[in-house]
Amino acid sequence: MSAVSKNFNILSFFIASAITLISCSGGGEKVTEEEIIPADELPTKDLAEIKEDGVLHAITTYSSTSYFLYKGMPMGFEYELLSRLAKHLDLELKITIAENFDDLITKLNQGEVDLIAYGLTITEPRQKLVSFTEYHYVTHQTLVQRMPENWRSLPGYKIDKNVISNTLELIDDTVWVRENTSYEQRLKNLQDEIGEEIPIEHIEGNINTDEIIRMVVNGEIDRTVADYNIASISKTYYPILHINTRVSFAQRIAWAVRKNSPDLLKAINSWIAKEKKSDDYYVIYNKYFKNTKAYRRRVQSDFFSKNSNKISQYDAIIKENAAKIGWDWRFLCSQVSRIQI
Repeated sequence: MSAVSKNFNILSFFIASAITLISCSGGGEKVTEEEIIPADELPTKDLAEIKEDGVLHAITTYSSTSYFLYKGMPMGFEYELLSRLAKHLDLELKITIAENFDDLITKLNQGEVDLIAYGLTITEPRQKLVSFTEYHYVTHQTLVQRMPENWRSLPGYKIDKNVISNTLELIDDTVWVRENTSYEQRLKNLQDEIGEEIPIEHIEGNINTDEIIRMVVNGEIDRTVADYNIASISKTYYPILHINTRVSFAQRIAWAVRKNSPDLLKAINSWIAKEKKSDDYYVIYNKYFKNTKAYRRRVQSDFFSKNSNKISQYDAIIKENAAKIGWDWRFLCSQVSRIQI
């Protein structure tokens, strides 16, 4: 299958699906004995079987950093790395988008996908369920809250007085997070560490991290917890955010495979080690987590798929005429827009 055909298939699938799927952050920390599947009871599909099939099945989430469509083209940190991994392994890439957190590990251990290609924090409970790859990057969890209303005219020390600047100040102050995430678990650990209760309110599982941060901006909730690199890129578009209060130490962020896929794990780890020696790897990371100008341009655009289903400003004209020549209008629009990305 040619590269153009692969792109066409991927684009057609994702655009036609009218993507409204979520970005999950962290993951369930409540691991029961029933959830721990012995390695010999997991579906048997390691690298040899994957190569025989010719397709790498990966699951990720839909967000402004992992995977999204911009001007009809798939983009994102996870998407670009997955594309490079599939090429390295000489495999076709098929991506599944998780509708909720449970899909990530469940679909992996049921054999529906081969790889969780999403930034999971490596935690001890999760290590009972999956095998983590070498980490992609290190970050920490941070409290996301609003600056005081007149923050632009205030010196730094006065801003610090008007926000929660120490985790001890979270005592009796509610924090909103999704249930069964590493964020919730970290808050519970903080309660044990400080010996006092931190009220936790749960947000519905179908609301992604981008949207939860936007809820803070809009005053719908007072505060939440997010990975610092995600909070930092969001702050470039929402300067009212205060993200300087750490709630965790440094944490490793990685992908995951089934515990009985040692050959796939070895191949991915070898590839990650090689990638990390190249400039391209860090260019891709900076593109989605450091390039503030490009992030603002995407988020403000009508052609960012999290804002609308538009691909280009010529959608209506191309849609009207594409049928006459037997072409898919979405493919044509994406090619027009690609020139402008």
